[in-house]
Amino acid sequence: MEHDVPLVYFHAVMPGRYLAVWPVFIVGDEPEALRFLVQAEDAEGILGGASSGGQLGGASPTGGSLDRGYATRRMKQRLHQRGFREIVLAAYREQCAMCRLRHRDLLDAAHIVPDSEGGLPEVPNGISLCKIHHAAFDRRVLGVRPDDYRIHVRPDVLREIDGPMLRHGLQELQGNKLWVPRSPGKKPDPERLRWHWERFQRAS
Repeated sequence: MEHDVPLVYFHAVMPGRYLAVWPVFIVGDEPEALRFLVQAEDAEGILGGASSGGQLGGASPTGGSLDRGYATRRMKQRLHQRGFREIVLAAYREQCAMCRLRHRDLLDAAHIVPDSEGGLPEVPNGISLCKIHHAAFDRRVLGVRPDDYRIHVRPDVLREIDGPMLRHGLQELQGNKLWVPRSPGKKPDPERLRWHWERFQRAS
C-alpha cells in the first residue's frame, strides 16, 4: 500500500476455482476488522490483464482515485458475470441444457430473469446454454414450460422453411425436455421459469 505496488486478486467462486483480476491496489487498511481495502485499475480499458500502466513488477504511473473507482465497479460487474457462469456451468456439467453441446468456450450461463429485472446471480436463476440457444432463449424464440421443462419453439419460427441450422438447431427442439441438474436446489426455479414463459407466450 505504501509503495502502490500492483497485486493479483483471486476471487473464489467455488471450492478449488478462482477468478484472477489484475492489477489491483491496496488503498486502505482496517486493522480492527482484519481487512484491507482494494481497488482495481484498468489503464487500457480491459480488466483482467496487466497493462502498461500497471505492470506486475512495479508501481503504476496512472491510477487516480476516480479512475480506480470506475475500474473497481467494472471489476465487480465482471466478477459477478464470470462467477455466475462458473457456478451454472458446473451445475450443468459443462453442457448445453438443450442440445448437450460440451464445448466450454461456446457455453453461456443464461439468466432466466435478467439482471435488469432483478434476477439474482444464483444457479436456480440460470441455465447452461450454448450461444445460439442462449440468444434464442433471451429473444423469446425458445421457451421452457415451468411445469415439465419441455422446450417450445415460437410458432412463427416453427413454421419457417430455411436451412439445416434452423431445422436441426431450433425446430427439432420442439417438445424436447430440458436437461436439468439432479439436485433440487440447482434446478431452474419454477417461478422464474413462469416469469420467462409468460413473456415467451406474449411474444408468440
